[in-house]
Order: sequence, then structure tokens, then C-alpha cells
Amino acid sequence: MTPRLNLYTAAPDIFKAWFAYSQKVAECGLEKPLLELVKIRASQINGCANCLNIHTSDARKAGETEQRIHLVAAWRDAPCYTDRERAALDWTEHMTQIATSRAPDAVHAALAAQFTPAEQVQLTLAIDVINGWNRLAVGFNFYAPELGWK
Repeated sequence: MTPRLNLYTAAPDIFKAWFAYSQKVAECGLEKPLLELVKIRASQINGCANCLNIHTSDARKAGETEQRIHLVAAWRDAPCYTDRERAALDWTEHMTQIATSRAPDAVHAALAAQFTPAEQVQLTLAIDVINGWNRLAVGFNFYAPELGWK
């Protein structure tokens, strides 16, 4: 896979702002392992190999087990996720596929049972960020070679 352009140099001012926004959202206060599961699930849906490579690595560093990382694609059938994680993953799927799945009341109710209003916004912004990165990486064949991409 050959990158189509250099994201850092093609539009440096807006990319710098995007990167800063991404970093700020990443520091929102939600649990790092939870955020990594969300990033993995959105990246699976979007078919983003770069982001899967990054966030499975980051999930391991945050203490996630191989089992939980591998099972996130089938989280509904895997007993190893908490109710809070399940609510976040369901919300992630709906926000990532919003054009077709929308945001049903039942899905939001499950989210609201596990997350404060502020956390709901933080989680939704985190989902927004990973979906943006997925689109940049897939659209421009972007990858992070420092993570062992070959």
C-alpha cells in the first residue's frame, strides 16, 4: 500500500488542529481500555488496517487481553465485556453506521444507564475522532510504519 499523500504536509494548519483535537478528546477522562475497544470496533467496521494496528497495540499497552481484543468483533456473543463496555460498543456501532442504523432510543437508554451525560458526549466525540482517522487512513492509504506495518 502506497500512501497517496502526506497528511502532515498536505494541509499542515488544519491537520495540526485535527491532531490537537484528537489528542484532547483522547484525554477526556474515560477509561483508556474502553476507548481502545471503541477505536478497535469502529476501525473493524470501517476496514481500517492502520487504525486496527495502532489500537490493538495500544489496547495491549492499556492492559487489554488478547482474548478481549480478538472478541470485540463479536462482543454481543462474548461474555467477557461489562455492561458499560457493551453500551459503549453498541453506541459505537450505531454512531459509526449512523446513516443506516441511526441512534435508537433503546441504544441510548443503555448508554445513559452506564454513562453520565458528560461521558456520553466524551464517548461520542471519541467515536467521531476514530471515524475521522479511519477515513483519513483508508482514503489516503495512510499507515504508521513505526508500529511494524510491512
